[in-house]
Amino acid sequence: MSVESDNPELLKAQYRAFTRQMPMMYFILVSSTWALAFTHLSAAPTWLTIGVPVLLTIGCGLRVVFWLKTRNVSPSPEMAHAALLRTNRLAGVIAVAFTLWSFALFPYGDAYARSHVAFYMAITVISCIFCLMYVRSAAFIVTVIVNGAFIAFFVSMAQPTFVAIAINVLMVCAGMMSILLTNYRNFESMVIAKQRSEALSNENFRLANLDSLTGLANRRAFFALLATELERARANGMRLALGVMDLDGFKPVNDLYGHSVGDRLLAEVANRLSGLLTASTAFRLGGDEFAIIVPVPPDDDQLVGNANAITARLREPYHLPEGTVHVSASMGIAVFPDLALSREQLFDRADYALYHAKKRKRGGAVLFNSDHEQRINSDAKIESVLKQAELENELSVVFQPIVDIRDLGTIGFEALARWNSPVLGKVSPACFIPIAERAGIVGSLTRPLLKKALAAASLWDTSMRLSFNLSAHDLNSNDGLLALIGIIESSGFDPQRLDLEITETALAHDFEQVKRSVEVLRRLGCGISLDDFGTGYSSLTRLHALPLTKFKIDRSFVKDLHQRPASYKIVKSLLALSTEMALECVIEGVETQEELAALKALGGTSVQGYLFSPPLPESQAREFAARHRRPCNKIAVTSV
Repeated sequence: MSVESDNPELLKAQYRAFTRQMPMMYFILVSSTWALAFTHLSAAPTWLTIGVPVLLTIGCGLRVVFWLKTRNVSPSPEMAHAALLRTNRLAGVIAVAFTLWSFALFPYGDAYARSHVAFYMAITVISCIFCLMYVRSAAFIVTVIVNGAFIAFFVSMAQPTFVAIAINVLMVCAGMMSILLTNYRNFESMVIAKQRSEALSNENFRLANLDSLTGLANRRAFFALLATELERARANGMRLALGVMDLDGFKPVNDLYGHSVGDRLLAEVANRLSGLLTASTAFRLGGDEFAIIVPVPPDDDQLVGNANAITARLREPYHLPEGTVHVSASMGIAVFPDLALSREQLFDRADYALYHAKKRKRGGAVLFNSDHEQRINSDAKIESVLKQAELENELSVVFQPIVDIRDLGTIGFEALARWNSPVLGKVSPACFIPIAERAGIVGSLTRPLLKKALAAASLWDTSMRLSFNLSAHDLNSNDGLLALIGIIESSGFDPQRLDLEITETALAHDFEQVKRSVEVLRRLGCGISLDDFGTGYSSLTRLHALPLTKFKIDRSFVKDLHQRPASYKIVKSLLALSTEMALECVIEGVETQEELAALKALGGTSVQGYLFSPPLPESQAREFAARHRRPCNKIAVTSV
């Protein structure tokens, strides 16, 4: 008899169901009432046949208007509960009013008119039960009041026909209430099943958009929210900022401590991010890459300042059970609508800014600006021209000598690419090679360059070695490897005089595939050199796993070596490491006599740099080798 309030969704479902049936119930009551009043017009007083039905009609009409207005309203649980309670109360009032009016008409008229009263009460209560079936308590109230009074009244008359009608109505209403209870239970079960299904669906959606390791939203949720926030910003004429962040030094943590420690580190990074952000949302895009969506960014200076504060917090030591870990984070930022108008453009430009942050401001934040946009446009033009270039004719090779500083004899040359485009003119290899790598077409450059370099080196003295740079893409597929082997074998150049250089970044792509490729090239007889050693993140474990023959120390450690104690110590350590690992070591970028003297003092032997010679065309390289032939004709191994 009461309204249950412990299930908000059930309350709302009841409200939505019975609001569609209330107008029909009142229509049945009004039409049946006027039909009964019409049959008693000549027998009953006017106030009873006209006055009372008018009042009942007005009351019912007001309720019909109310339900028609609210039938499309989505109710709150509180609103639905209040409406059901009100329906309960009104059900009792309406049942009493119509019952009393019916009994008031009964003494008037003949037997037919009295039978109409009995019929009116019986059929009306049945129709009300149907209309109130989703409000079980109201249906019970109407049934008890109307049927209780109906049965008691007609049984008390002791007239067999009316007694039989009363018993018949009692049985029908009992059956109707049983059906109502069954339907209500089915309705309740359906609502609960829907609730459970929605809860399961919501949980699946949550899990599908959650990164289980860090508890942050994942890449899927990121792109969905980015699209939503971008549309909102566009509609409201607001700015929207996106930060893409990558951890610096995460790979060595994984290599040194294992993936379980790396996972705990990522979780701790996520905790710090969550603690720092208030109005912004953090995401883990995958690996050690994170993103932050800022719906209402401040001005650019403050935005970069906030980003730098985040990266500074992430630079602080992480105290894990296995030890204290140090990493940093670089961030790229792009802002809508400043230089980024779509979701894809916003993400790409934030990622481009991240690339520059890692390259020039590692551990800090970089905001995408107009200079970056010009660089993107320039890179796009270079990529387009590069894809259409006649590489065999446009590419050439120059050679920089590698010198043994003990006797200043030339021990080999490093082959360096040059591109003279009919469209763009001379393009720096520092520009077009990274573009070719990003576009996945660097293999089409490697093959003609290697052919040209081997053809030139075949004319050198047999004591001279050739160093040639390979891209990660050249080693990451069997097809690329087979193409390299075919070129080397068909050139006629002795593979044992060839040093193939790979960078530390190549090891980050697919180490196992790179390792297999390197082992095949080593079995062919080629030397394998690790270029720019110390500038990447390769671990000693991985270095030991590769069949290296040498490594090269990057120019960044050599510059002003004699004036920078830190660089001096690093080079000293790397030279000691080369001795311990039985690897030859070539030192790049030697440009001053002071740097050369410092390297001699440290025990360095093989060097290259502008102090000795810039990169030379093929003919000048041969002349240089002839002028700087080593006193004895022994072959020294040099790096790429």
